Amino acid sequence: MPTVETSTPPGTPAPIGPYSHIAKVGTAITIGGTAGFDPVTGALVGTGVASQTRRILESFRVMLESAGSDLAHVVHIHVFLLHMSDFDAMNRAYVEMMGDHRPARTVIGV
Repeated sequence: MPTVETSTPPGTPAPIGPYSHIAKVGTAITIGGTAGFDPVTGALVGTGVASQTRRILESFRVMLESAGSDLAHVVHIHVFLLHMSDFDAMNRAYVEMMGDHRPARTVIGV
């Protein structure tokens, strides 16, 4: 049976519980959820959803690169929004960070 490799790479926010940001088995990589926290200060980046979306996807980029992958290989993303009225701002930042890559995506208002 393949080994599960776990890690929390430098340049990403510290986990707030007993988990790792990345779990990798073979070539399959799973990333745990994260918010738009600055990895140095631990504070939310900016006050808007766009800056936080960019920070989250930048953290994902760092995590994936540490595991030998990149954002172009993302298959599915779950997005949780506190206010669905932030959808357009999140979407613009998402497109800015993801470029032409369009993985499957679920957006949920919480």
